[in-house]
Amino acid sequence: MFARRRFAVLKNLLEYVGIEPGRLHFSWISSAEATKFQDTVIKVTDAVKELGPAQRMVKDIRRVA
Repeated sequence: MFARRRFAVLKNLLEYVGIEPGRLHFSWISSAEATKFQDTVIKVTDAVKELGPAQRMVKDIRRVA
């Protein structure tokens, strides 16, 4: 329960600073559940790839000062 509350606070903070909610995931996985861990990592990675590059908090290195 404590971790879930901390996650909720972190998620709200990240949304406040402009990080899309889809970039943060929380899942309960036992160390004995390797297949579930692998599936979760693949799903999260695919979801973040779908979002594309972050629009905020990313320095545009193409601009020359």
